Amino acid sequence: MLTKRLETVGKLVDQNDKIADIGTDHAYLPIMLVNNKTIKEAIASDIGEGPTQNARDNVKRYGLNEQIKVRLGPGVEPITPEDKVDTVIIAGMGGKLISDILQDGVNEGKQFPKLILEPNIGEPVIRRWLMNHDYKIVAEYIMAEDGHTYEIIKAVLTSEKQTLTDAELLLGPFLKEEKNEVFLTKWHNQLAYFKNLLLNLQKANVPDEQKISLIKDNILAIEEVLQSDTN
Repeated sequence: MLTKRLETVGKLVDQNDKIADIGTDHAYLPIMLVNNKTIKEAIASDIGEGPTQNARDNVKRYGLNEQIKVRLGPGVEPITPEDKVDTVIIAGMGGKLISDILQDGVNEGKQFPKLILEPNIGEPVIRRWLMNHDYKIVAEYIMAEDGHTYEIIKAVLTSEKQTLTDAELLLGPFLKEEKNEVFLTKWHNQLAYFKNLLLNLQKANVPDEQKISLIKDNILAIEEVLQSDTN
């Protein structure tokens, strides 16, 4: 029922946490977590009428109406303080959209103890948002599935601010230390892309010096990590 990606997301959920799965689609993740007794309660929400109905149908099919509450609404809006959610999960969206959803929640006075996030793109945006909002990254996974690379980030709200370097924001503080095969493949490819992009930017009639500087910094950060792997 679940993809390898969502199974990996599920492995980061702490035992007996109450979760909210934002953008739940078919509610497969909360259903799995309840069925395997990782959790007892969940909220499954989605902004779309169709996905929300799919979720309701699946929850009913598995006889989990008491354990999983399905709600329609954007972002974390359907979650109330009375829900006492421990972990919010947002998977399968861009990093900018995930950050916007979390920021909307903060603006509404909603900040959650734990976050498990799986952005399809824009991972550095996520890490910067977490750093700026008193979250500490405690686990990261990188994996490949169906020709795509996915990074999964778990963070906890903390009173001790985590400061990440530019390299850690780009590459991931845990991932850059582990440097597994998927990580190395991704960043070798990304390094080639950035080098080609840099050449094209430098050929422009009016070079974008700010963007050129950023790309150069990214290239240096990636090269440093990749070279340390070969030493």
